[in-house]
Amino acid sequence: MRRTALYERHAAAGAKLVPFAGWEMPIQYAGIREEHVRVRGDAGVFDVSHMGQVETRGPDAQAFLQRMLSNDVRRIPEGGAQYSLLCRDDGGVLDDLFTYRLADCHYLTVTNAANHDKDLGWLAQHAEDFNVDVVDRCDEYAMLAVQGPRARALVQSLSDGALPMRMHCCQRNIAGVPMLVCGTGYTGEDGVELLLDPGSAPGVWDAIVAAGAAPVGLGARDTLRLEACFHLYGNDLSEDRGPIEAGLGWCCKEATGFIGAEAVAAARAEGTEEKLAPFALTEKGIPRQGNPVLEAGGGAEAGVVTSGTLSPCLERGIGMAYVPSGGAEVGTRIEIDVRGTVRPALIESKPLYRKGS
Repeated sequence: MRRTALYERHAAAGAKLVPFAGWEMPIQYAGIREEHVRVRGDAGVFDVSHMGQVETRGPDAQAFLQRMLSNDVRRIPEGGAQYSLLCRDDGGVLDDLFTYRLADCHYLTVTNAANHDKDLGWLAQHAEDFNVDVVDRCDEYAMLAVQGPRARALVQSLSDGALPMRMHCCQRNIAGVPMLVCGTGYTGEDGVELLLDPGSAPGVWDAIVAAGAAPVGLGARDTLRLEACFHLYGNDLSEDRGPIEAGLGWCCKEATGFIGAEAVAAARAEGTEEKLAPFALTEKGIPRQGNPVLEAGGGAEAGVVTSGTLSPCLERGIGMAYVPSGGAEVGTRIEIDVRGTVRPALIESKPLYRKGS
């Protein structure tokens, strides 16, 4: 197991540490529900240093990423950020990514931890036809996420300049340490993500916690992202599924000619047999990945749950599932087989949690 630069901080805080994508990571500190509610109402700080980073630079950097990523890379301004997918030729999703344009011909892409080596190999393989350098920077960054309605003000109090707007990034000194500050996150709340030298991470973590942010583990990160209906690779996304059925056609611009564009265009035009839909149970129960979805009224099996949890804010079971496209409309009644007990549920709209709901 690899350990992040903040391992000693997690251990000292009494975190429950578990294996995750080859890393020993904190799943919780005070408790998932308490940490979740803290992020929704105040501010929390996550160690997400297990995420990977790939630097792309050179004269063909933009053209190369335009070929590799599903979104329109030309639309990223200098100091901008963009969400996109990395696809196979058949449209299967290899990963979902955030790419930051640091300067002209200079980009940094953040990968999911479990996919980093695969992504790096895929990018390096295709870079041979371009005048570009693709460099693994995974060991050179620690990554913290400060999220919640008070997160930006908290980080601003430690910063030497204005923080970037949402979906933008800039260089700043936070608690006296130089770093890349990004207006992105994975919780459905406002906040920033910080990429910095691992050796400086413990001191910055201490400053953020001293300023009032609660340490938050990966357990609450998962419940927060699911309330917001953000995809988790390996659950809601995979090489066996395409962007259209996953509801991510909005970040696919087939006219750019990215790898997989023809398959995605065909799926968009012809439709897909299944769609990913959010749902909520109407009675007690906690859905989990792999639970069968049934037609309402004791009908046949009609899909599978890809992500499920008990929502701390909604106080009921929620999730996402692939269901037949004709049964993915909001308000459709379904049933979830939760370990042999059938639980009624409704297809809902995104996001599942809204402020004031």
